[in-house]
Amino acid sequence: MPIDAASLMTTEVVSVAPDDTVAKVARLLADNHISAVPVCDADGKLVGMLSEGDLMRPFASETATRRAWWLRTLAEGTDLAPEFLKYVREDQRRARDLMSTPVVSVTEGVSAREIADIMIRSRIKRVPVVRDGKVIGVVSRADLVRAIAHSPDAMSELL
Repeated sequence: MPIDAASLMTTEVVSVAPDDTVAKVARLLADNHISAVPVCDADGKLVGMLSEGDLMRPFASETATRRAWWLRTLAEGTDLAPEFLKYVREDQRRARDLMSTPVVSVTEGVSAREIADIMIRSRIKRVPVVRDGKVIGVVSRADLVRAIAHSPDAMSELL
């Protein structure tokens, strides 16, 4: 029996809304021990993906002077520096500002091999599983590795 997205996916999906703050998204990622979330509109339709990497992107585009300021700010002892905390609290960016689009997604019947190919080709670490445009699950690289570890047949399906 072929392994497909429905049998691999994590079904307890944490998602965010386009207008959720960056701070809220960061808190959800940290609290749930995940590295990305789907961004869904009010109707539950998938509109983007937001990962830890997306949250870090604004810092990478800063000038060298700004980076030096961040380093000084973060290096002030073991607690977070007051300037850093103030910056995070005042950050007005929303999920929609940093999310990746268009989203690469699959449906429930897509095979494990195809999902692995999609992840490699698209250089992504996870893929949302959708039905009628709404997220019903997520397949991550860890899900694929788990399938291989638990089923010798899974490896042959991926090769």
